[in-house]
Amino acid sequence: MLKIILIAVAVLIAGVLVYAATQPDSFRVQRSATLNASPEKIAPLISDFHHWEAWSPWEKLDPAMQKTYTGAPAGKGAVYEWSGNSKAGAGRMEILDASPAKVSIQLDFLKPFEAHNLTDFTLEPQAGSPNTTRVNWDMHGPMPYISKLMCVFVSMDKMVGKDFEQGLANLKTLAEK
Repeated sequence: MLKIILIAVAVLIAGVLVYAATQPDSFRVQRSATLNASPEKIAPLISDFHHWEAWSPWEKLDPAMQKTYTGAPAGKGAVYEWSGNSKAGAGRMEILDASPAKVSIQLDFLKPFEAHNLTDFTLEPQAGSPNTTRVNWDMHGPMPYISKLMCVFVSMDKMVGKDFEQGLANLKTLAEK
């Protein structure tokens, strides 16, 4: 009987490993919100990392998180590095491009898992209302095997999407003041 159980467990584990290998080689998480503010008012809140403390959902994960700002003060070339507890992890962001229409960021996680992704915020003014903007927050990148294996059990979209939703709600509150 024990031999049958061990074989069943081994087959189950092999099945999970094979299933993980068949998952896509990249991922994308995207959320959107409509803000009652112009792109010119919203873009600086995104392209200046000093403002992220007021709206980013991850800033509150570790009140003692160490932060470093280097490069340009804001916009293209601005760099933000952090190191925190096990929830906050450690990483680096660099703004690759910034305009009132789009902010692109290279996002490199170092801990708890290494990952290298691109994040884009696109700001689309809504027709007929100059002070209404649709903000799209998009993160995409490669999906190495270990990530594929983790996503068999927890969806990347579910894991990160709720943080994007909270961040957009915080950004909305801040931009609409």
